[in-house]
This record gives sequence, structure tokens and C-alpha cells, in this order.
Amino acid sequence: MQESVIYQDILQKGEMRGEQRGQKIGEERTIIRQLNRRFGEIDSSLIDRIRILTVENLDDLAEALLDFSDVSDLVAWLNEQES
Repeated sequence: MQESVIYQDILQKGEMRGEQRGQKIGEERTIIRQLNRRFGEIDSSLIDRIRILTVENLDDLAEALLDFSDVSDLVAWLNEQES
């Protein structure tokens, strides 16, 4: 069974999804750590909003946070993404 083409395809897709999920979690953690270091402990409601972002949005946030002056800039950025 492990040698079947279908089994191998399913296994590959599962591994790919796992890698993508791991990458997303890693990016979320890095961004949250950077924000906490820059502005102090970030409110859990903001963290929840960050965790639901797509990988593409996380990439954008990673760049945008370099220009943030305070937490209100983060809130405004998150609000923009939701509209």
C-alpha cells in the first residue's frame, strides 16, 4: 500500500500542508515577538487578529510593522486588512 501512487500523493500533500502550516505559525510567532519587544505586551485580541491573517498578509505586516510608531498603527493596519 505504501508503494501505491495514490498513497504517495496523499502523503506528499499532507507533508506540504504541514510545512505550510509550520511556516505560517513561525511567521506569526516572529511578528508577535517583534511587536511585543517594540511596544510591550500586545493585547490578546490583537494577537488573535494577527493569527487569522493569511501568509501573504503576514508578509505585508512584517514589512509594515517597521514603520509603526505605536500600537495604534497596528490596529489601523489590521482594520485596513479587514475592510
